[in-house]
Amino acid sequence: MIMKPPVFIVGCPRSGTSYLYHLLLSAGGFAEFHTQMNVFDVLEPIYGDFSIARNRERMMREWLRSKAFNVSGLQADEITAAVSECRSGSDFLRIVMEAVARKQGVDRWIDSTPTNIPHLLRIKKDFPDALIVHIIRDPRDIALSLDKRGWSRPLPWDRDKSLVAAGLYWEWIVRKGRKLGSVLGADYMETRYEHLVNEPAESLKRLAVFLQHDLDYDRIQKNSIGSVRSPLTSFQDDLDRGEFTPVGRWKDRFPPDQLILFEDAIGDYMQESGYAPSTYDSNAKHSPSAKRMRAVYGTYYDFKQWAKINTPLSRLMVDYSAILIDK
Repeated sequence: MIMKPPVFIVGCPRSGTSYLYHLLLSAGGFAEFHTQMNVFDVLEPIYGDFSIARNRERMMREWLRSKAFNVSGLQADEITAAVSECRSGSDFLRIVMEAVARKQGVDRWIDSTPTNIPHLLRIKKDFPDALIVHIIRDPRDIALSLDKRGWSRPLPWDRDKSLVAAGLYWEWIVRKGRKLGSVLGADYMETRYEHLVNEPAESLKRLAVFLQHDLDYDRIQKNSIGSVRSPLTSFQDDLDRGEFTPVGRWKDRFPPDQLILFEDAIGDYMQESGYAPSTYDSNAKHSPSAKRMRAVYGTYYDFKQWAKINTPLSRLMVDYSAILIDK
């Protein structure tokens, strides 16, 4: 079976990557793989160069206990034999996803790991026909969701500014995605979470042209796989009360004092990205706190990404729970 171009869905975590992934799965024709592979941002930093047999073999021993293997439907012996030929994380990703697709009788697959953004040029080099979809969402809603899950991870002295730290991470990763996307040209597309929620049929029409894939909205609603049927939300209490409003939640939930600092810190890029700040004056001077956090967190995120890839600290900077069931 000849495979069609793979699709990589990327974005800031909590931006709707899983929702978009499930919309595409609901359309049919894509391999169903209900987790993320985390190859470039987790597996390679943990296990190192896959061209080295002992690294590859150690990775496979643990991967066979992972969420990804558990949902793949593959047999351990057959995938282990196939992976023995791989020489990189990209080889591993291709071998696994094509095997899953063939087993399901389809000719296309999707990787929905949101944090693939820093690796877009490498992905495009290793998968020349790949199409990249970058989903972007209002950073205020993202920050609330990240913070609700304990994923905002501010530096120790900024624990009372966790939402601002999440906003700065949003700017860092979205800015990087858009910059790298501009290099990819016609193989890169941006879509907005808000448009997918409020104008799904129109948004999917544009995606269908880009992906050259039938994304009939009526069929998607009928099939409704995963979060299309049951939303994945950090605010389950809202869903239980029948008050699920993923767009603009920040208007009622964002603490006013943090909102001022949040928009002071990233208001310029919010405006550039099409999200109007509610408190920010672009003509006013930035507060010392906003200036400090911008300077510190931009450098921090750059260094963390570099160290994860290039130093032995990588094993300390990735989350094993992203791949393993029992850790």
